[in-house]
Amino acid sequence: MSKIYEIYGADAHEMTRKLMTAAEIANIIPAGAKIALKPNLVHADVAENGATTHPGVLSGCIEYLKDNGFNDISIIESSWVGERTERSVRICGYDKISDRYGIPFYDLKKDKSRQVDTPFRPMEIACRAIDADFLIDLPVLKGHCQTLMTCALKNLKGCLPDHEKRRFHMDGLTKPIAALASVLKPDLVIVDSICGDLYFEEGGNPVQTNRMMLGTDPVQMDAYGCQLMGLKTDDVPYIRLAEAWGAGSSDVNPDDIYKLNEPEASHDYSHASGLVRKLTKNVNADAACSACFASLVRALYRADKERIHIKDKIFIGQGYQGKSPDGIGIGRCCKDARSCVMGCPPTADAILKHLYE
Repeated sequence: MSKIYEIYGADAHEMTRKLMTAAEIANIIPAGAKIALKPNLVHADVAENGATTHPGVLSGCIEYLKDNGFNDISIIESSWVGERTERSVRICGYDKISDRYGIPFYDLKKDKSRQVDTPFRPMEIACRAIDADFLIDLPVLKGHCQTLMTCALKNLKGCLPDHEKRRFHMDGLTKPIAALASVLKPDLVIVDSICGDLYFEEGGNPVQTNRMMLGTDPVQMDAYGCQLMGLKTDDVPYIRLAEAWGAGSSDVNPDDIYKLNEPEASHDYSHASGLVRKLTKNVNADAACSACFASLVRALYRADKERIHIKDKIFIGQGYQGKSPDGIGIGRCCKDARSCVMGCPPTADAILKHLYE
């Protein structure tokens, strides 16, 4: 079983370097490998809005690789149909990363593609993705209006020409996403979960989690992403199908998670959107850390979608340590509340189960 490394913080560059160092990634990359970095650059928007990979993830990854003697590095990506990738590169600041480190960026909309047989049907895939010796997937963990969640597996869709992307939607997304993962499995996944959007792939409702994860199994990473977002793995059908087609394992056990540090308290948690303010209007927060608060927000979002009416008051944050609030406590700091969802932080899935009860 693969191990998932998890880190909390606000500096995407340093967090990425620390994750790769802890996992000793240099030891699994072949000497002289042609390395391709595949971020999520779905459209032209800054990462702070919850849709695109933070530039610091790229710079941290590049510096780690160069420090360990790997120099054949490129960034590959294509924005969604209708968006010009070069515009997204500029708005998101990837052009500055490319220039600073002398790393080429290749727009896969302009790349040649090859037909590859998959368990579902033949697919056209960009040659620069297929031909990479070591593919590093750099997705954003966020919601999606059609698939509920998008992370490592769906991020690979950016390695397709636009006509193939359109066909994916005609085919219903589930089978083609799983099939693509079976033939284009990344060698490494580093997930940007710093402020992913709650619902939309294109951002707008970011929730500040200040968290990143690293692993080598994209199916496992997506299954863990479901837990963090308050979803069951079966809520995102392409995960099980990708597993059945040999892309990885959906098993995630507590022992699989290796935390490099613990989340810090945030006394001025910023409600990033009107949706978040609405969801948390009955929440009593006192020095709540971003990761704990984000888990709660995601659970409340799911509860709202499923029309679960919550009558109890909810308490969260270090300010409630040693106190006995009359309601539902979220996290270890609120263990003396009338009832409590334990964890530091608890997952959205665990909070949602408690709310059901």
